[in-house]
Amino acid sequence: MGFFHLFGFGDSIGIDLGTATTLVYVKGQGIVIREPSVVAVERDTNTIKAVGTEARRMLGKTPGNIAAIRPLREGVISNYDMTEQMLKYFIQKAIGKTSFVKPTIAVCVPSAVTEVEKRAVEDAARQAGGRKVYVIEEPMAAAIGAGIDISRACGSMVVDIGGGTTDIAVISLGGTVVSSSIKVAGDNFDEAIIRYMRRKHNVLIGENSAEQLKINIGTAFARTMPVSMDVRGRNLITGLPKNITVNSDEMLEALSESVNTIADAVHAVLEKTPPELAADIFERGIVMTGGGGLLYGLDKLIAQRTGINTMIAEDAVSCVAYGTGKYIEYIDGAPDRQKRTAQREKRRKKRERTKKS
Repeated sequence: MGFFHLFGFGDSIGIDLGTATTLVYVKGQGIVIREPSVVAVERDTNTIKAVGTEARRMLGKTPGNIAAIRPLREGVISNYDMTEQMLKYFIQKAIGKTSFVKPTIAVCVPSAVTEVEKRAVEDAARQAGGRKVYVIEEPMAAAIGAGIDISRACGSMVVDIGGGTTDIAVISLGGTVVSSSIKVAGDNFDEAIIRYMRRKHNVLIGENSAEQLKINIGTAFARTMPVSMDVRGRNLITGLPKNITVNSDEMLEALSESVNTIADAVHAVLEKTPPELAADIFERGIVMTGGGGLLYGLDKLIAQRTGINTMIAEDAVSCVAYGTGKYIEYIDGAPDRQKRTAQREKRRKKRERTKKS
């Protein structure tokens, strides 16, 4: 191990900066951080009280002088200062505070972000401690993380459903041919459940309760065996706590608008796809990644709407982080590859000169 590596020179970090969850990949170690994208801050002094998992527990439970906030909304930065502080915390936690040299960082962004939004992410990562910062689009990172060979002259379709955005892309020869990004994803599922509980049961529930309903009994396609779950909230009529039992059929009704919007977006991208690539996708299928893709039956709904086999990638939640990590490793290895290529070319020319002589 070299001197510079000991002091952080060799650190390369891939960050899946998600609306709901941030994942950090460190070269040679894999994913080392998987924490909620939440910051708890004291209002009066603007002091950070907690970040990540600890701050997530404070959502909806803080006193008046402390605010638990999400610095990213719908896939983009909504609070620049808090995003920078959150990134700094995760980077230091990933590589240690003893690192003297800044790491190289690759960060993911939704495919439809503007140049201004992309620059904001890049600047935040650099201010948080990045030596070099690369920005990669989420569908590309998701495809790499799912094990798809993006360099082939063959069409591959990826649907990445995160917390704030759903990114859909057709990829071929290492580039994006057709893409779309809509602001309907995991957070919208939670909001739809909260609205449904208020409208149907006159009960107000919090974000955490809505998320548990989504994970445990949420559905996008009718289940053969309905499941149910108890949830607690505040009765809007009496103002008192109330416990009710909710079943998966109700969740299907609550989520129908959101999941159909995603299915429509997938259909729209397929309509714009060149015929040769569409044929490849029909043969190879659609790959779903991201935590939102784990919603029960969403793959079946898309398959029914498109007539194309739809599968959920292995470890779908981590695909973007793994893809970002592989990307940064590839970028880091480029100088070495160029050096080896130059050496091989030099040896080849030497052999040719030897033969001629």
